[in-house]
Amino acid sequence: MTMNAAAPQRPVILAVDDDPAVLSAVRGDLRSRYGRHYRVLTAAGGAEAVGTLRQLKVRGDATAVVVSDQRMPGVAGTEVLTAARQLFPGVRTVLLTAYADTEVAIGAINDLHLDYYILKPWDPPEERLFPVIDDLLEDWHANNQPSYALTRVVGSRWSARTHEVRDYLQRNQVPMQWFDVDSSPEGRQLFEAAGQDGLPLVITPDGTALHAPDVAALASALGHKTHADGEVFDLAIIGAGPAGLAAAVYGASEGLRTVCLEAMVPGGQAGQSSRIENYLGFPTGISGADLARRAVTQARRFQVQLLAPSPAAGLDLSGPYPRLELADGAAISAGAVILACGVAYNSLGVPGSTELEGRGVFYGASLGERDTVRDEDIVIVGGANSAGQAAVYFSEYARSVTILCRASELGAKMSAYLVEQIAGRANVTVRCGTSVLSVEGSERLEGVVIHDAATGVSERLPASALFVFIGALPRTDWLPPQIARDGRGFILTGPALGGRRHRTADGDRDPFLYETSAARVFAVGDVRASSVKRVASAVGEGSVAVQFVHQVLHG
Repeated sequence: MTMNAAAPQRPVILAVDDDPAVLSAVRGDLRSRYGRHYRVLTAAGGAEAVGTLRQLKVRGDATAVVVSDQRMPGVAGTEVLTAARQLFPGVRTVLLTAYADTEVAIGAINDLHLDYYILKPWDPPEERLFPVIDDLLEDWHANNQPSYALTRVVGSRWSARTHEVRDYLQRNQVPMQWFDVDSSPEGRQLFEAAGQDGLPLVITPDGTALHAPDVAALASALGHKTHADGEVFDLAIIGAGPAGLAAAVYGASEGLRTVCLEAMVPGGQAGQSSRIENYLGFPTGISGADLARRAVTQARRFQVQLLAPSPAAGLDLSGPYPRLELADGAAISAGAVILACGVAYNSLGVPGSTELEGRGVFYGASLGERDTVRDEDIVIVGGANSAGQAAVYFSEYARSVTILCRASELGAKMSAYLVEQIAGRANVTVRCGTSVLSVEGSERLEGVVIHDAATGVSERLPASALFVFIGALPRTDWLPPQIARDGRGFILTGPALGGRRHRTADGDRDPFLYETSAARVFAVGDVRASSVKRVASAVGEGSVAVQFVHQVLHG
């Protein structure tokens, strides 16, 4: 194989097959589609492919996608893709298989985190090959940016403000380079060169230096849209989690002038999930951040005005149409409103937890914390899917992970596939029937004191990080009393409102399925009473609610 040195800046797509006819076909298809922007290289067998990958690593060439046949003598396709992942952790992988190798491909999804498999032949490539590669390249580019496009962050790993900045950038998938000022000489040099006016220091790609910025200032500097173009919309959505984004996509695609407001970062709680493996249509699973990025791209394609961060502060129902009051003093009127404002994790509420929040105690799990937990002992509190996903993810980096669960068994609230994965992780310990009594540390978290209900024994676990997933309360304290809620603050909708009726110009009517006690105001997703706390159900509720929005608007 000959390396093309003329355009080293182009990322590589590597195709591997020991059958010359098949290799020629895949090379021709890939070059016809991607040859202008990528270097399409080939290898005539597994051993040659591994050698090529090593050369690319030595040269420092970016490798985006590897497409490999499975049945090859000596080195099989799964071995090639495993080597690719070891050399290029962010590379996207595709296995070419015959129908008889389907079980091998499914095993590779579970064991090797294979991104996709394609049955041969893949004719026509416009339907069976190119959409897969397009999707994988988009994912790769979202997570692999050139150094000049990076936002640089200098701060202390034990700073709550630094954690907030890193979490915001990571959840927005802003390419970031992080320097711990306490251990990185380059980080200290950047801080000194920028004037030492406060940490964290954020340097944007255009060279703007921000000292200890809040999220609003950071969003503005990065060019994120936080203000609406106009004040009147057909549909206003509060919250850009799966339910809100689904409603935005369906509403705008059906011709409604739509605005979607998010208090912090699109994706909601699902956006913090390291990998969602039971969402239909993603056999290899998908991270919450990637799912949110795809949904945001889709919404913007349909001209949704997505504003973040742009928290709502009030809802005025005194006029003929709902009127949203925003935290920055602006206001938006809409023919209908969908409340998809989600929930927030409950506070741990034990001695030391408030003082150490952001300095070792975290609510939810920012994937960016993988660097700070590397080779450390960490604790996760909770027994549902979010806790399980965090445990599986962090076990790849931490020295040990201890799960504390009040229930008598982990499977009481957690999906079976996560329970099985956790059981297979040697560095993960599950402690059922336990609770946290206190957290300890001066400048940062140093230990967690726990109590075992069965034995009555309390003990201290050394830990540098504690991730809390212990149930959640709805974000509804900003809503007016006209919006009926249950005893915990979740919004009542449809039949749950009992005999309540809505008065309209055409006479009284029952509330629609997801309509609240206020006409023209709907609630979907986790914030709704009795909702199923799953991504798929949230997406379903958001899309179905739009059909009722059409009815109230047309009525």
